[in-house]
Parts: sequence; C-alpha cells; structure tokens
Amino acid sequence: MKIMYIECNMGAAGDMLTAALAEAAGDVKACEKALNSLGIPGITYSFVPSVKSGITGTHAEITVNGKTEDEHLHEHEHHHDHDHEHEHHHHSSLHDIEHIITALNVSDKVKSDALAVYKLIAEAESKAHGKDITEIHFHEVGTMDAVADIVGFCTLMEQIAPDKVVVSPVHVGFGEVRCAHGILPVPAPATARILEGVPVYGGEVEGELCTPTGAALLKHFAAEFGKMPLMSIEKTGYGMGKKDFERANCVRIMVGESADNENDKIIELCCNVDDMTGEEIGYATGLLMKEGALDVFTTPVGMKKNRPGILITCLCRPSDKERFAKLIFENTTTIGIRYSLKDRFILERREEIITTRYGEVKAKISEGYGVKKVKPGYDDVSRIADSQ
Repeated sequence: MKIMYIECNMGAAGDMLTAALAEAAGDVKACEKALNSLGIPGITYSFVPSVKSGITGTHAEITVNGKTEDEHLHEHEHHHDHDHEHEHHHHSSLHDIEHIITALNVSDKVKSDALAVYKLIAEAESKAHGKDITEIHFHEVGTMDAVADIVGFCTLMEQIAPDKVVVSPVHVGFGEVRCAHGILPVPAPATARILEGVPVYGGEVEGELCTPTGAALLKHFAAEFGKMPLMSIEKTGYGMGKKDFERANCVRIMVGESADNENDKIIELCCNVDDMTGEEIGYATGLLMKEGALDVFTTPVGMKKNRPGILITCLCRPSDKERFAKLIFENTTTIGIRYSLKDRFILERREEIITTRYGEVKAKISEGYGVKKVKPGYDDVSRIADSQ
C-alpha cells in the first residue's frame, strides 16, 4: 500500500505543501510545467531551490499577473486609502471561487478535492465571524495565489495517488497575526476551526505557522493524524517557507510502501437479520460489493424465538470499516454490527492476457508461498463455450 506521511513540525502553508509534493513526485521541473498548463488565470508557478537551516528543498513561488504575493501586499498598503478599489479587486465569494475552479483544465477529482478544501475554509470563516457561508468574502485565502496553492496541491496529490495519507500533529506557533479583520491570536480563528479534532501544539515558535489553506488541505486529505507509520520510504520532499527561524522552516513529505501491509489485514463486519426478504438481502449484498467490499456472503442461522435468519458478513479494508458500517445500517434492518480485525495469508495477484487455441483469454495469475495458480476469466470462458 502506497502511504504518504506529511510532517508539520513547522506548521503548514499551501505553497510549502505544494513544493514538498513536487519534490516527492520526483521531478520538480516536470511538476512546474504541468501546473503551468492548468489554465489558472494570471498564475505562473515557479519552483526554486531554497535552503533553510542547512537543508536544501524547494520553494514554490507563485506570481499573479506577474507579481508575487509580497508585491501585491506592498501594492495594497500603498493604495490603503482607496478602500473601495481594494474591496472590488481582492475579495472573492465562494461562488466566484467555484466558477474559477470548475473552468480549469483539471480532472473532475481535482475539481472536487479543491472545492471541498474551499468549503472547509468557507465553513470555518462562517463560524468564526458569525456570517452565513454565502456572505463570506475571502481575504487571505480568496486571492488567486491561494487558488493556485490548493489546485496545485490537489493536482500533484492525484499524480502521486497515495492509498493513505497520515499527518503528524500540527505545530501552529503562538502570538498574534495581522489580517483583514485586524490583529488576531494564533492560530487565527478560522484556522482553529478547521483544525478542530486535529492534534496540534504551539508555544515553541512565535508566529503563524499554519495558515487556513494549509490546515484545510491537511484536514481534507488526511486519513489519520499521528506518528509516522511503519513504512519503507521511496521519496522525500521538502517544501520551504519564506521566513527564517532557528528551526528549518519546511514541510517534509515522505512517500513509500507501508511496512505493516494493510492488504494482509481485513475487517470482518457481521450482522444478523430475520426480517428482510430475499430480494432486500440480495440488493444489500450487491450494493456492498459494488461499493468495493472485498467480499460479501450470507449464512443461514437460527435466531431467538426459533426464527430462521441470515448472517450477513462483509469483508473490507481497515480504512473502510466506518463507510461499510454506514452502508449496512442504511440498507439492512440491523441495529447492531459486530466487527473484528483479521490477519490473512494472500497470494499476490495480477491479470494477464493468455493465448489459447480458442483465442485470447483474460486470466488471473496468483502466486506466493511456492504456489502458482492460473484461472481464466469466466466471461471469456463463457464466450468461447457459447461460440463452439
């Protein structure tokens, strides 16, 4: 199983995460070229080498209409007296953001991920400032450079395609931060909302280490937060921040194979029912298989009051147990589900096309423990039989 570990010892910001992903993908310049082809209006990505505390990594420099974020901020300060001009140019609603993202040259998955990240930010801003989500006008996160951070990260995440993302506890820093609403405590209220339920810590480095954009990206993609799992590292990426601290100001991303192979472990979900028809049970088991269960089967059982019943068993991966429990509750009459973690022996499996005297046949090859099995696919065997 391909696993990704994101280490946030100095917090997380969108540009740092994107740069770390570009390094972890293996070819920074190819990633730069790919992101510049996305068609984000006015945006240019530039990945440049950066050194923090003696560690070499990559900094993602994003320009909007030829200017960096710092240049835009300087321009905003210069025109501070012209507030009406600033309001129209720099504030974007969630609807505006959705319009920009849906028009981009990216896959539906990237669009869905990017919009989900923005929704997390909008909901947090809504709760933090007591406004309806439709009234939220983005400040720090609504500018085009933030769109570039989010869409860029989602695009590279799709390219690397980890099976599971684990994120370290997030260092948020301490002190105060100046933003569009005034001087706010660190973490800023919206960031703190997004990070609810996430292990965080502060008090070691003064400043805003985790931005709303960084927090939302982590929250959306993380399967869990905690220590680095057992894994065999294949790629490491360092995404560097702009500021210098005593500590290396970077996000580190490691990608590799899980040493504790989830493929050798399964969750067994079981429930008993005595008040469902055969058609209802058939629909429920078929739906579970369609949704990606490893296996679903039924067993006739005797139940209380001498009633004949059916034991429904669903096998799934450990990371999917809550999703399948929800599906079982939604599609059966049970009010309780038992589950247990099982170890298993499995043969490595692959599919190949083999040539026979009857033509080409898709076959499943299974190998391991000194055993090799070749089984032709049912559909091809059935087709050949029908043609004889």
